[in-house]
Amino acid sequence: MSETWDQKEMSFTEHLRELRKRLLISLVTVFGLGVVLFIPSPYVIEFLKSAYFHNVQLHAFGPADAILAEFKFSIYAAVVLGLPVLLYQLWMFVVPAFHPRTRKLVYVYVAPSVLLAFAGIAFAHFVVLPRVVQALILVTNHIATPTFGIESTINFILLIFLAFALIFQTPIIMIALARIGIINSTFLKKNRRYFLFGFFVFGAIAAPDGNPLTMALMALPMYILYEASLWIIVLLEKSWHAEATGVH
Repeated sequence: MSETWDQKEMSFTEHLRELRKRLLISLVTVFGLGVVLFIPSPYVIEFLKSAYFHNVQLHAFGPADAILAEFKFSIYAAVVLGLPVLLYQLWMFVVPAFHPRTRKLVYVYVAPSVLLAFAGIAFAHFVVLPRVVQALILVTNHIATPTFGIESTINFILLIFLAFALIFQTPIIMIALARIGIINSTFLKKNRRYFLFGFFVFGAIAAPDGNPLTMALMALPMYILYEASLWIIVLLEKSWHAEATGVH
C-alpha cells in the first residue's frame, strides 16, 4: 500500500502486511531511541533523584534494580520522544477508513496534543511531584526511616509523568468529540457534576501511591481543563454552525 490516502478495498492479507509494516517501524523507532537514551539515563535518573528525593538515599534491593530503572526510563522516554512517529504510523494504518474531512480534523489536533503532553509532564515536574513526594516522606518519617528502592522510585516518577501527559489530553478529546457531534456544550454544562465525580474516581484509581493529595492533584487539573474546554467549545460551536449552514 502506498502512502497516498485512498479508500480502496484491501484484502485481509494486505491488512496484515500493512499492520506488520507499521508495527515494525514503530518498534524500530522505540528501540533505536531507547538505545540512544540508555546512555544518558544514569545522569537523568540522578537528576530526578536530586529533584524529588534529595534528602533520601535510594537503594538497589536486587542486582538488576539499577539496570531496570535505567531501562524503564529509556523506554518511557523513547515512547514520548517517538510519539510523532508512532502517531503517524497509527494514522497511516487507519486513515483509509476515514472520510477526507475527518482526516484533516486529526491533523489539526496532533500538534496541540503533543504540546499538551509536554505541558502535563511540566506540571507534574514543577507542581505535583515535589508536593506528593514531600507528603509521602512526611508520613513515612512518622513510622519508619525512608529507604526507597531505585527501581520502584523511578517507576513511580515515570508513572506520574505518564498520567499527567494523558490527563492534559482532556481538551483535545473533548473538542474533537464536540467537533464530530458526539457531545456539545449543553450536554457538558448539564453533566459537569458527574464529570467532576468521575475525575475524582479516575484520580483514585490512577494515583500510583494511593495518596489523597495525588488523587486531588490529578482530579482538579482535569476539572479545570474540562471547564476551559467547555467554554472553548461554546465559542467554536458558533463557527461550526456557520460552516455547516454555509453562513459567513
